[in-house]
Amino acid sequence: MGELGEEIVVEEEKVNISLKDLSKKLEDFAKARDWEKYHSPRNLLLAMVGEVGELSEIFQWKGEVEKGLPNWEESDKEHLGEELSDVLLYLIRLADICGIDLADAASKKIVKNAIKYPPKVVS
Repeated sequence: MGELGEEIVVEEEKVNISLKDLSKKLEDFAKARDWEKYHSPRNLLLAMVGEVGELSEIFQWKGEVEKGLPNWEESDKEHLGEELSDVLLYLIRLADICGIDLADAASKKIVKNAIKYPPKVVS
């Protein structure tokens, strides 16, 4: 998501991008379109919930699915990736607008969960 007129080329190689980089791209994207006035925490949360609903629809009538989705069509996997991305991007934007460092908060939460849920010792 770049400036207006910027062409985005997606190639076969994997992209390694940080949450901070995504946050900056989203901020630039919103600024270029004068959308910042719409990006209140409430609006972003509601938009994200809507995207979670769209994500849920993909799985709604499939029952349990195998890890890796081996029986899915490539177009269905692509659609899933788009909906997952929508949820992620709204989450990142919401965290940014709320002044939350999402990477830091997530790292701290993993530590808390590790203390709360220690691995069972097998005897």
